[in-house]
Amino acid sequence: MYLQSIAHSTPRTSLTQQECWEILNQSEALNDLTKRSVLILEKILLGDSGIERRHFETDSVETLFSLDAESLNQQFERAAPQLAFQALRKALDAAELQATDLDALFICTCSGYLCPGLSSYVSEKMGLKNNAYLQDIVGLGCGAAIPTLRSAAGFLANMPEAKVAVIAVEICSAAFYLDNDPGVLISACLFGDAASASIWSMDPNRTGYRISNFDTLHRPEERELLRFVNSGGKLRNKLHRSVPGKAASAVAQLYSQTQHSAGEQIVNHTGGRDVIDALEQVLPTELSPSRATLKRYGNTSSPSVLITLQEMLETSTPAKELWLTSFGAGFAAHSVSLKQE
Repeated sequence: MYLQSIAHSTPRTSLTQQECWEILNQSEALNDLTKRSVLILEKILLGDSGIERRHFETDSVETLFSLDAESLNQQFERAAPQLAFQALRKALDAAELQATDLDALFICTCSGYLCPGLSSYVSEKMGLKNNAYLQDIVGLGCGAAIPTLRSAAGFLANMPEAKVAVIAVEICSAAFYLDNDPGVLISACLFGDAASASIWSMDPNRTGYRISNFDTLHRPEERELLRFVNSGGKLRNKLHRSVPGKAASAVAQLYSQTQHSAGEQIVNHTGGRDVIDALEQVLPTELSPSRATLKRYGNTSSPSVLITLQEMLETSTPAKELWLTSFGAGFAAHSVSLKQE
């Protein structure tokens, strides 16, 4: 299948890491933390985390850590369809298409839960035709974008005349949580909200970029190192200090299983500064594009690899061949090639 367009959207509330610290430091959220935990938060938010600012789909960031589980999920229910809608609207405009031209909508997320899923809400907001195929993919964490593209490719293989939208959207602020676990504290300092939407079809004429060579790697024995758990009804992120090395090991294996050519560029999930450092130890190039995404948005979970892809394609001389990789809960990693033909 061929890329027709790609676009992303972020919330209007944008805060530097220092502003995040100032808000957090003045809130009551720190009252239940140990002095050591507070120092960890201060060190990350005021130190060299590789992040300059993050975006949050809320007008009152200071209340996020005091909301109960129901309120947090209500925030997700309100914000996720809107952010996904904004990204899809941009992608459709770029492809010179109308919402009624779409035959399928695939959406991935992990930062909240709705039934029916986000695709129902987004299709209503967009005005998709009522026989469009809707597919929600949940539970794949930060790595979900590439498996979702793989599902879209399967749909297009069976319906080659179709036009398909793929959206990765995360309201990470709806999953904010604080306790004295270092992984929880680090997570609170890394994640931001965003959505990325892309349009795909079997028409090679618009961009010429064809996606192929999907690959995936599952290591369920490492599941407890990186996942969401339920804590009092809230999503609580587990993040072990070994995750950067585990991510690098998995991505290195995927990279070794794929043929590569000179001039190919790598597009990776941002993860965090330590993750990118670890990846650069096993891959043959610097990962400056993903560092730029991390700096501007933080870790936006599943949309991050597609945000980096968009910004690389919008440079004056985009690479003709790209290798994308994402990874996250499971523990799982994924890859795919994108080539201009």
